[in-house]
Formats: sequence, structure tokens, C-alpha cells
Amino acid sequence: MYFSAGIKAALLLAASIPAQAWNRLDKDNAALLVVDHQVGLAQLVRDYNTNDFRNNILGHAALGNVFNLPTVLTSSSDAGPNGLLLKEIIDMHPNATFVRRQGEVNAWDNADFRAAVKATGKKQLIMAGIVTEVCTSFLALSLIDAGYEVFANTEASGTFDVKLAEDANRRMEKAGVTLMGLFGIVCDLMRDWRGTPGLTEVLPFLDKYQFAYGLAARHHAGSIQNGTFYPVEGTLI
Repeated sequence: MYFSAGIKAALLLAASIPAQAWNRLDKDNAALLVVDHQVGLAQLVRDYNTNDFRNNILGHAALGNVFNLPTVLTSSSDAGPNGLLLKEIIDMHPNATFVRRQGEVNAWDNADFRAAVKATGKKQLIMAGIVTEVCTSFLALSLIDAGYEVFANTEASGTFDVKLAEDANRRMEKAGVTLMGLFGIVCDLMRDWRGTPGLTEVLPFLDKYQFAYGLAARHHAGSIQNGTFYPVEGTLI
């Protein structure tokens, strides 16, 4: 096969340009999707224990308020065994668009939901749902096809077992979905502790939903307030 000098030069130039390693979340161009976090479906989740998963899905929903993200809620056939969307989530977002799907498994198949997502005007969508290989992945793949940047919160998506979660995450990642946990999403949206939202707004959120970091902050505050310091501790830093 013959290539002209110009084509060869263009190919070499393209090969020399480094690929973008990641798409950074931009709080001004992001919206939050809460998908089928329903009391019936939550009982199917086995890859997280019940208490941790409740914390994770409430933390996911709370992202909308901390970072002022347009938020769209949706539930699937909530008159049946799938159950109602968690009351705590609805209470967090009394003014959010809430699409109650009556049959569509994939939320993107619902015209009202598609319209609600489009109405946010955002191109980056942070989402999570139950169950991972259906409610999360079907929608995430559809959103990719529709031209959105999709960030799936893997901590707030749950399913029957770990293997199914791994399979679903692999499928989404292969299609271009960015997989992240709650702490990573928070830090990427915030970017700088000195910004707004920053330390003042984000630390109480982390203390509530990512208590490991809350403990670190509490320990730091307690040490300063208590004023106790053992000389041997100085050798550790």
C-alpha cells in the first residue's frame, strides 16, 4: 500500500500526540443521576453489606446538594416489588425532577427521563443504580452512545454478587464509562480544598459518608484542642 509523504507525516504526528489520560469532572458541567435506589431492589444487593450500601447510596444522592449539581431521580415500577425510592433521597431533593418509570428497564428508554437529562444542559453525568449489570450499565452504555461523558459510582451501584459487579464494570469501562468511588468523585469535583465548595462544605459531607476521612479530621482537631503531645510521637513524623 502506497502512502504519500503528507499522509505519512500526518500519521507520525498523530502517533506522537499523547492520549488524554483522563476526563476530569467539572462541577459546572456535571449532573447527578440517582437510578432505582429503591427499597425492594436494595434487598438484592449482596456485593456490599446492607449498612454500608445504604450509606453509599445516600452519599451519592447528597453529592447533588454539596456541589449544586442538577439532579434527576428515577424509579422503576415502584408500585411492584421493586419498591419505593428511599425516602431519605426524596427528602434531600424535594425540587428535583423525579421520573417514575412504569415499565422501562433501561431508564434511557423512557422519554420523560431522556428529556430530564437533556434539560440539565450538562454533558458529564455522575450516576449509580441498582442493579449494577442492569440499571447502571444499561443506562451508562446508552448515555455513552448518546454522546455524554459518564462517571459510574461503583460504591453506590450494587448487585447479586461480586462477580456480576466485576463483569458489569468491565463492560462499562470497555465502552468508555469512567468508574469511580465516592471519595474520588468528591475530590475531582472539588479539586482544591481552598475553593468553594471546599473544606468548609466538603469535610462535614465526608465525616458523614466517608467516615475514615472524618476520623482523621476529628483526630487532628482533638489533638490540637487537647494539647497533648508525647515526645516519642515526634520521632514518627
